[in-house]
Formats: sequence, C-alpha cells, structure tokens
Amino acid sequence: MQDENIMRKLFFAATASVAALAIPSVAHAQAEVFGGISGGYHDLGVENEVEDIFDGVTIEDGSFIFGGFVGADVMAGESLFVGAEANFHLGTEALDSEYGASARIGFVDAGGAKYYLRGGYQELNLDYSNIIFIDGEELTDADFVGLDDTAGDYLVGAGVEFPLGESSMLRVNVDTIGFDTARATAGVGFRF
Repeated sequence: MQDENIMRKLFFAATASVAALAIPSVAHAQAEVFGGISGGYHDLGVENEVEDIFDGVTIEDGSFIFGGFVGADVMAGESLFVGAEANFHLGTEALDSEYGASARIGFVDAGGAKYYLRGGYQELNLDYSNIIFIDGEELTDADFVGLDDTAGDYLVGAGVEFPLGESSMLRVNVDTIGFDTARATAGVGFRF
C-alpha cells in the first residue's frame, strides 16, 4: 500500500511538472480538437486473487468495450504537443461501462503520426453477475445487492495516431489502471 501511494505521488508530480513546463508555449497556440469511436478489450486482472480466496468460484474478468473519445491537442514546440482527452466506453461482460480523462504529451513525426504517453483517471462500473460464477452457475444482480460495483484509479498508457487523410486518423492505445488492469483500444477519429 505504501509503495502504491509513493507511485501515485511520483506520477502526479511528474504530470504536474510536464504541464508546468508546457503551459507558457501552449498559451499562444491554437488547439486541434478531435473525436472518434473506439473499441477494444479490458482485462481487469482479478481472476487469480478471487479464485485463491473462494473455492469453486470461476472468474471471467475481461470485457470487450466500445465507445468514443474527444479531446484537444496544442503544439508546444516544433514537434512536441500536449493535450487532454476524455473517453466513455460500454462493456459486454465484466464491465457495464467505463469513463475517464487523461493528459497527453508526445511528438509528431514528419509524416504527421503522433506518438504519446498519457496519464489520468478512469472510473469503472463493474458487472459482478458477469464476472463471478459458482460451480458453473451464473449469479444474478440480486446476489450482489449492497456491494459497491464501481472502482476507479489512475490511468497510465501510451498510444499512436496515424493520419488517414487531412482530417482523419487511426489510433491505438495500450493502458493500465492502477497497474492492475490491461486495456487495449483501437479507433478511428476526426480532427476539426
């Protein structure tokens, strides 16, 4: 727990430092607004812990997700950019939905591709009835009344966006939430 708190403090300190360095050059820049649709897979990574505690329990803690994203980037140098984005996804199994926001920092190559790191916060709305099975028997929502089905933590990830034309792009992201989950998404977006 102490290591986790130290990691969070270091992460937020690094994010604040990058933002403070970029603010002066960003103040006069014009924002490039973008948005699009995305889909992927989110593995919550709790299977082994729960199966070790409860005998006869089967966990299926992964979920396909689909949704969208919006954000804005500004150039902070010749090829350096900073930005922010928000996302919302619906899940098919272990997740009912998830949403969050993150800051991004990266660079643009000569061909217009953007490579970036990002950090922020992601909130998860879990669907326990699609996660936990007892001896092959599926439980219902009534079995989890009173149990908090939300979880949230910091998001850390990396991504790349490839231009498909003047105003469209293909993007791929790989993220983790609290270094507990693994999340991969791909999408198509448009710049405005």
